[in-house]
Amino acid sequence: MRQLRQRELEIASRYLFLSMAITVIMQDHKHFKEGDFKIKEPYLDLLGKMELTAREERKILRTQMNRQKLQVIESGRNDSFTSFLFLAHGYEEKRNYFNPAIRKKVEGILIELMRKSLQPHQLEEPKSVSSELQG
Repeated sequence: MRQLRQRELEIASRYLFLSMAITVIMQDHKHFKEGDFKIKEPYLDLLGKMELTAREERKILRTQMNRQKLQVIESGRNDSFTSFLFLAHGYEEKRNYFNPAIRKKVEGILIELMRKSLQPHQLEEPKSVSSELQG
């Protein structure tokens, strides 16, 4: 029987998957920083902006979760599934997620963060490469 309200589940799930996305961003940042790339800065800058955006959103979600006394805890894992326990107002609800579905969800959040992080750059006037090189 489902004990969590839809909105509580949405907040806790977003917090969970956003936390996973932050972990991926941090790992990717390390790989770019240590990797053999010719020009690292644009990638590192993008990953930094993505992480900042994600952390700001996660902080807001954490505040909402604290206010509503929500918790989400990993309760088990195998090759195919990962289980999480959602706790709210004295009830607990166990949910199993198919690992490839988790990956897809985190990938979607990464794409969303990437778009948000690139948005201000799209508003700038494109500079001419030749004028930049000359001046």
